[in-house]
Amino acid sequence: MDEMGRRRAIYLGVLVAVQGTLAACADTSAPGSRPVADASRTRGANRTPSRSPSPSPSPSPSPVFQPVAVPTRKPIHQISELNPAAPPNAIALTIDDGPDPEWTPRVLDLLAQHHVVATFCVIGDAVREHPDLAKRVAAAGHAICNHTMSHPQPFAGLSSERMSSEVAGAHREIWNTTGVTTRLFRAPGGSWSPAVLDTIASNGMQPLDWDIDPRDWSRPGASAIETDLLRAKPGSILLCHDGGGDRAETLRALSNVIPALQSRGLTFITL
Repeated sequence: MDEMGRRRAIYLGVLVAVQGTLAACADTSAPGSRPVADASRTRGANRTPSRSPSPSPSPSPSPVFQPVAVPTRKPIHQISELNPAAPPNAIALTIDDGPDPEWTPRVLDLLAQHHVVATFCVIGDAVREHPDLAKRVAAAGHAICNHTMSHPQPFAGLSSERMSSEVAGAHREIWNTTGVTTRLFRAPGGSWSPAVLDTIASNGMQPLDWDIDPRDWSRPGASAIETDLLRAKPGSILLCHDGGGDRAETLRALSNVIPALQSRGLTFITL
């Protein structure tokens, strides 16, 4: 090969190498040329990870619960009727008629102190008036049950239209405020009838009753409330209130009852 040929070969070799380098750089800087995970790490490398404020106080999570597929046609009094797979030592505390600005925060603090979860049967009107409290209940890991929009009594005596409106209104208010789709319904005063059960079933909900009722709403005294609640046994559903009046007696009773039941080896779960 003559001198001119050698120069031409060298020139072409250099040109090809430069073009290859430029193409590689272009591919590297092009959008989507790196794995998404790498890009994410690069974007966040010099940032402090954002943190959502955690609810305070916060109880321990409840064991996973899968509701039965078909709503029952009779009120549920025992955990096993709703959740056959629940732990054998499980009990459930239900809290009705809130949220209340004075008593619900105190009940939440007490439950968190003992790492207890509960099921709050809330009234739609109260959720609308105190949305932050309803959000706090949900954020702390407690379950939420539909307890009608305005707590009318006797509930079984309402027209079918009013009955449906009470259920649907509370369902909507709870969803709009907390993002929770309620799967349980508790009739005010335990007022059940075939019409009530039909309404609940048509809304895909389970009718929730209770096993132990200390009638704390009537303020019989903290010791009387304690005596009734301490009758709890595995599978019991306990009824208490955080709304509808002065709940100081309920709070005092629960502050003794919860650790006493826990000392028996009973575990509080949500429904």
